[in-house]
Amino acid sequence: MIKKRLKVFLHIVFWAFMFLSPMQYMRGTGTSMLNYIMNCMSPLLMMVMFYANYKWLTPRYFVAGKHRYFLLINLAMIIIFATVLHYWLEFTNTVFPPNPAFYRVPDALDEFLFVVRDVINLMIFGTAATCLKLSQQWMWADEAIKNAENAKAHAELSNLRNQINPHFLLNTLNNIYALTAFDTPKAQEAIQELSKMLRHILYDYQQPSVPLKDEMEFLQNYINLMRIRLPQSVEITSRFDVANSNKEIAPMLFISLIENAFKHGVSPTEPSFIHITLEANEQQIVCDIQNSNHPKSADDHSGHGIGLHQVQRRLELSYHDNYSWQRGVSEDGKTYYSKIILTK
Repeated sequence: MIKKRLKVFLHIVFWAFMFLSPMQYMRGTGTSMLNYIMNCMSPLLMMVMFYANYKWLTPRYFVAGKHRYFLLINLAMIIIFATVLHYWLEFTNTVFPPNPAFYRVPDALDEFLFVVRDVINLMIFGTAATCLKLSQQWMWADEAIKNAENAKAHAELSNLRNQINPHFLLNTLNNIYALTAFDTPKAQEAIQELSKMLRHILYDYQQPSVPLKDEMEFLQNYINLMRIRLPQSVEITSRFDVANSNKEIAPMLFISLIENAFKHGVSPTEPSFIHITLEANEQQIVCDIQNSNHPKSADDHSGHGIGLHQVQRRLELSYHDNYSWQRGVSEDGKTYYSKIILTK
């Protein structure tokens, strides 16, 4: 609304200047108001030329690719308007003879140059109107494309988040099911931890971003849940060092990485560890996850790639160029690491 009002205001100011400009040549000459009005024919036809192109010719013919009609109509308008201005000026000089002290009778060359001047002015106003309209069309088209891309990205992001939700719940329920077979009290404890996490999924997860304190609570509940079913020999550490716990973050961004750490970083026969660190200050958020690397067999295709594609797409859609992600296996092949740095 403000942009529209500003545009109208600028148009009014410009044409007010154009219509008032003849006065600067009439000061001190005793010119009457009627004479002034008759001298306004030139800016009037310039205005008609401008808005004929701006409102009609450019969108209907030029934008539609009908350039031939666009040029022919403009050429006809220029010839007609230039002829009208020539004879109108002669008529005005007949009705209001100029003061000889300020005026000399034009010769044939002067008449020709006046016509050329009028033609050039009409061409300038027609071209300016076309350029202005085209620039607006391109801006509107660019804005429409950006809106469409944003809508597509939002839909894709929602779809990715919805994929993570059932994937996470399925894994968690499978873990609780495994507990019920040999340790009922721990299974009950796990269900209680899961209920805390469901609140985050059902309410906070629907928002585009959540405070870090809520995300930390969710991750800690998940880590506690996973501790229940693992033996004491598995070394699990988690450290949260956050300067501002109200700092916003995309919800459940790191859960797939932590799931992978627990799923693929624990061996029933070899020493295993999972180290999770989340740090945040006013400039960045860092999630660093390291776990023992226990390669799967050739028949097991559930390696570290599970959920990582969704994490990559969510980072692209939510943080674009404001993130870095380092991941891989250490040189000795014993540690898998994943480190995400958010700077948004």
